[in-house]
Amino acid sequence: MSAEARERTIDAAARWLQDDEIVLVGVGDPSIAAWRARAAHAPNLQLVYESGAVGSIPDASPLSIGDPTLVAQALGTMSVADMFDLVIGGGRIDTAFVGAAQIDRRGCLNSTVVGEYAHPKVRLPGSGGAAEILHGAKRVLVMSPLERRRFPEQVDFVSSRPRVSSELVVVTDRAVLARRPGEDELTLVELVAGETVEAVRAEVQWELRVASGLRTA
Repeated sequence: MSAEARERTIDAAARWLQDDEIVLVGVGDPSIAAWRARAAHAPNLQLVYESGAVGSIPDASPLSIGDPTLVAQALGTMSVADMFDLVIGGGRIDTAFVGAAQIDRRGCLNSTVVGEYAHPKVRLPGSGGAAEILHGAKRVLVMSPLERRRFPEQVDFVSSRPRVSSELVVVTDRAVLARRPGEDELTLVELVAGETVEAVRAEVQWELRVASGLRTA
């Protein structure tokens, strides 16, 4: 992704974060999106990291999920086990960032293999805690380039899938797709200025639905 496309993706992700939310943040672009949201429109955003930092206010971009900068000004810390059991598993996360190599029509995520599991073209790191996070969070936010290879009709391997009652939002450099609570597939809900529905559909391997109130940002 170009630097310009990356900036568009981060800014779009920041717009989806709301004031007073508890947000499970990863390092890198998700952290930057959360910082921008807090500076622009969500001053009471509470950042939580799966390593155990609660109410984190890092003064520098963390190098890893275990970077000490995450706890320097945090409200508190806890063990990873307690984070997953009490905070994530307890349903206290409003929005959670997760990653994926593939996202399909139904909102299933693949971070395990590309190709057949036994003989993959690429073997990936795996879901980590994503399965638990998708089960516990009210909204899941995925940041991804809009590339046809990343959006098959069905993922090669289901690493994790969102609950029917939760929301999945896929923020890309050219558009935003969302699967609302109770819906069964992703829908195009937002276009980047200058993009068209046809251009976005060309990068998705199924007949992409378009929201009746399609926005341009």
